[in-house]
Amino acid sequence: MSRPTHVESGPYAPPVPARELTAVSADGARLHVEVHGPESAPAVVLSHGWTCSTAFWAAQIRALSADHRVIAYDQRGHGRSAASPACSTDALADDIEAVLGATLAPGERAVLVGHSMGGMTVMAASGRAAFREHAAAVLLCSTGSSGLVAASTVLPLRPGRIRTWLTGKILASRAPLGPVTPAARRILKYATMGPGSEPDMVEACARIVHACPRRVRHTWSKVLAMLDLDHGVRELRVPAAVVVGTADRLTPPVTARAVTDALPESLGLTELPGIGHMTPVEAPELISGKIRELVDTYIRSNSQVKEGA
Repeated sequence: MSRPTHVESGPYAPPVPARELTAVSADGARLHVEVHGPESAPAVVLSHGWTCSTAFWAAQIRALSADHRVIAYDQRGHGRSAASPACSTDALADDIEAVLGATLAPGERAVLVGHSMGGMTVMAASGRAAFREHAAAVLLCSTGSSGLVAASTVLPLRPGRIRTWLTGKILASRAPLGPVTPAARRILKYATMGPGSEPDMVEACARIVHACPRRVRHTWSKVLAMLDLDHGVRELRVPAAVVVGTADRLTPPVTARAVTDALPESLGLTELPGIGHMTPVEAPELISGKIRELVDTYIRSNSQVKEGA
C-alpha cells in the first residue's frame, strides 16, 4: 500500500509552484525547493517542521504569493528531499544555507519563517554567514530551543522523569503510522492540534504527517530529544517574532516564552488561545498576516528608504 499524500482540494491543497529547483547542501544532500510568486517580489523563506513538508505551508503560499516570492523547501528526508544519514542541527543549518544561496541574490534580504523543527533550523543557522547576509527578520512558530521532551504535555502526567521517559519513547517510536483512519485523525488532533481544529485542518495535517517515512521520523526524533540551541537563540540578532498556541502539547507556551526572553531583538510573543502545535494550519490568516507585517516593516520600508536616499 502506498503512503498517503497531501490533500488535493480546498485551502490546504498545495498550490503549483512557479518553478522548482534542487539545492545541494554542504554534505551533498539534495533538497527539493519550490518558488511561488513573482521573481521581483520581496522574498519569504518557509522552513517546515518534523514529519511535515512544503505542503504544510499551502495556506501561507496561497495568501502571499500574489505579491511575495515565497520559497519553501523540504527538510532532508521529508517530502521530496532524499533521506540522509547525516541528521543533526548542523545539517539543518547547512540545508537552509544552501536554500538561501540557491534562491536569493547576493545581499538580498528575506523574512525567514520556521515552524517547530523549522524554527530550530533558523536558530541553528543564526551564526552562519548566509543567515546574516540574507535574514531581514524572523518569525518563529510553535518551537523551542531545548528541553523539548521534558516540556511536552502530550501525556497527561505530572512533570518528571517518568513522563519524560515515556514521552521520549512515544515520539521516537518506529511503528508505522499506516493509513489515515478516523482513529488516526483523533490521535493526531489530540497530540498536535487544538480542540477546535476544523476537520479539513486535521485531514491536511494527518496526510502530511503520515506521509513521512518512519525511519526519517525516528531519526529526527532522536535529534530533537537531545536539542540544545539556546546559544542559537542568543545569536539570532535580527528582529524576531514568536507565536505559540496555548493548547500546544509538543512545544508548550513555556518553551516559547523562554525563546522570546532570550532573543536579542525580540518583537514579542503572541499566544493564540485554544490553538495547538500546527499554528500555520490552525491559524492561517494570523500567520500570513504576521509574515506580511515583517516584510512590510523590514524589507519594503527599507527599500523605500534606500530609493528615497
